[in-house]
Amino acid sequence: MSTFNFAPLYRSTIGFDRLFDLLDHGSRPNWPPYNIEKNSENEYRISMAVAGFRPEEIDLTQQGGNLVVSGQRKVEDNGQNMLHQGIASRSFSQTFNIADDVKVAGANLENGLLSIDLVREVPEAMKPRRIEISTGRPIHQDNRPKQLEDGSEGRKAA
Repeated sequence: MSTFNFAPLYRSTIGFDRLFDLLDHGSRPNWPPYNIEKNSENEYRISMAVAGFRPEEIDLTQQGGNLVVSGQRKVEDNGQNMLHQGIASRSFSQTFNIADDVKVAGANLENGLLSIDLVREVPEAMKPRRIEISTGRPIHQDNRPKQLEDGSEGRKAA
């Protein structure tokens, strides 16, 4: 695998340190295998193959921009003599970097597949809004004294 030198970019960018850290140290463990799907504009799903794990052995934690999925399998000695063990029983921890406005909507474990539903909740202040353009009189601040309810004029104290 080839490596890239991001040093020239460090000199000309400000505030992208986290992005470059992800690029430099972006290797992920390859177990358990997972898929990331985009179901709609604001809905995502992470599917992880976690065969052999029960729901109580899997922990999901969202903290800021990180979603941590970890599994700690409780191995019971039931006297089995395994000739071949292809289903992994080792513990795992997988961290996903998610945007601040993405939240976990729910999780489901069925047939060895853990599905984590994510939804982007864009705050009203961050949504694009259309600004009407008026014609005629220019917009300026009105500095005239306001009429109070009792009929007197209100002025700012100097």
